Amino acid sequence: MKSALLIGSALLVSALPSAALAEPVLLISIDGLQPADVLQAEQRGIDVPNLKRFITDGSYANSVRGVLPTITYPSHATLLTGASPSRHGIVGNNSFDPMQINQGGWFWYASDFKVPTLWDIAAKAHRTTANVHWPVSVGAHSITWNIPQIWHTGHNDDAKLIKALATPGLIESLAAGLGTYAPGIDESLEGDETRGRFAAALIAREKPYFTTVYLTALDHEQHEKGPDTDAAHKVLTRIDAVVGTIVAAQMRAHPDSVIAVVSDHGFSKVDTEVNLYRAFIDAGLIEVDANGKIKSWEASPWNSGGSSAIILKRPSDPALLGRVSRLLAELKADPRNCISEIATANQVTEMAGNLEASFYVGFENNAYAGAFKGAGAPLVNPSGSKGMHGYFPANGSMRSSFMMMGKNVPKGRNLGDIDMRAIAPTLARAMGLTLPDTEVPALK
Repeated sequence: MKSALLIGSALLVSALPSAALAEPVLLISIDGLQPADVLQAEQRGIDVPNLKRFITDGSYANSVRGVLPTITYPSHATLLTGASPSRHGIVGNNSFDPMQINQGGWFWYASDFKVPTLWDIAAKAHRTTANVHWPVSVGAHSITWNIPQIWHTGHNDDAKLIKALATPGLIESLAAGLGTYAPGIDESLEGDETRGRFAAALIAREKPYFTTVYLTALDHEQHEKGPDTDAAHKVLTRIDAVVGTIVAAQMRAHPDSVIAVVSDHGFSKVDTEVNLYRAFIDAGLIEVDANGKIKSWEASPWNSGGSSAIILKRPSDPALLGRVSRLLAELKADPRNCISEIATANQVTEMAGNLEASFYVGFENNAYAGAFKGAGAPLVNPSGSKGMHGYFPANGSMRSSFMMMGKNVPKGRNLGDIDMRAIAPTLARAMGLTLPDTEVPALK
């Protein structure tokens, strides 16, 4: 795999526009887009003419190797920084919440970034920036026009929350001609279509130099119905039209643009949900009260779909470390628990994942870690989801997508298999900028 990544990187070097030919950049993310859905669109019966244009008119990767864990927020942070979760600080979708008091709160806030983003370096170079719905964007002061992703409960007040956190007056001014903006918790196709219209209108009106747009309905459909289904393919077909609308607006605003489409992870079909909380409660590592709520913990899962970080209250306590190690070994020994591997803290460090984790549990492709559902929930259940991600990055089903077209980008260039960390410095260079703190050298 290492040689394949190096080959892809070498090809990408020659595919990039040079810094002397810097151009505005549009970055669109389609959550959960598998490479084959575009590269093998005809064989799969998927009509995606706008995405196929990137293959014929631009450069593309066969696959992108992601980060640990292969879920939305850590991956999108890497796409913006060129760094791994261990360095950029966004180590999960949800913040660590062993007492279950944060109401499912996510890493919403840009202040959690520990390294500069593409937004930051563009702003530092006095270039305007725009964002529609990209993860970890709340309070990102380097975004000139920002509509961040956030939700609370799904109540109608969430619309007020987004307006309060967006650039003042931005949503209201766009809504005057477009109608109501989609609430943050809305992951429907219609939500993506609405955000696509807002993105196109924002680009047309303000002509930002660097723009990020995030579309989520494909991921939602694959969780609900499974990947590689007719339902997922139909959603992608309509998302392709959204991409076409956004790209057309960008090309009118900046005819010499560089435009990239990325995704954050692949997908796996699942049938089993594993409730690690049950095992930790039974082992006395988590204590619940009479109402079934957690009242204390010694060690706790921090779930990420197909994997789970295991956090110890006292990670340097050898007795506690031994208790947890023995419990995990027992769980892995039973095939019904669908655990494929258990990484130690040193191995997690090597994979540049969550450095707070004393262990990291990886599941078989058909299983994932379920959320806390009270003290009485069993260890293993049939899954509520039909598709999942979050597995260790070496898992081939987790490969994501990258394609790019625009001025000075070679047409029809296959970049092979690349490292996700190469994408941010690639886009920085396309803008004529340098992104610090990247782990893969900037590609020329």
